[in-house]
Amino acid sequence: MKLLASLLTAAALAVPAFSAFSASEAPAAAAKPDLAKGEASYTAVCAACHNADGNASIAVNPKLAQQHPEYLIKQLQEFKSGKRNDPVMKGMAAALSDADMRNISYWLASKSAKTGFAKDKDTVAMGERIFRGGIPDRQIAACAGCHSPNGAGVPAQYPRLSGQNADYTVKQLHDFRDGKRGNSIPMAQVAAKMNDKEIKAVSDYIAGLR
Repeated sequence: MKLLASLLTAAALAVPAFSAFSASEAPAAAAKPDLAKGEASYTAVCAACHNADGNASIAVNPKLAQQHPEYLIKQLQEFKSGKRNDPVMKGMAAALSDADMRNISYWLASKSAKTGFAKDKDTVAMGERIFRGGIPDRQIAACAGCHSPNGAGVPAQYPRLSGQNADYTVKQLHDFRDGKRGNSIPMAQVAAKMNDKEIKAVSDYIAGLR
């Protein structure tokens, strides 16, 4: 009985010791983004190309307003590391710390995206078919399967596409297809099967989504 009592006492003493160790080893929670700092950093580094509110008016630059912050953080990190190849963005991202990227991304997520519109009435039906149903006979997946039927995307997984500048989307699909952008295997596989007319049509349709 004395031996049993000694073992139980030792076990009771060990539990709080283990709990304290676990708490000290637990990863620290991510710091809350500072939107004021995010706005200041964005204004200094990004606004010239993406406009003051993240709604880029230059057609080949992306609209960033209302984009999922996790997606933006990932892209900035990959520009900085070189995994996503773009000389201009690599230079911009190189000056940003992880905290800067987080602050900027969450500030952009808080801004409202301006709606766009499709311009080519002759191909909008084709663009809608590709976005909503893909091209089954060539195993091209529907964009809506990952990016949602209205282009809102899925937070932390797939980016928002709704209202995106068509010229930017065209360039990204070309870059995925041609191996110039290599930071998404699924997108490279989809774009590899698309021709120029299909890319242009679905990009124009996406610009009008809302």
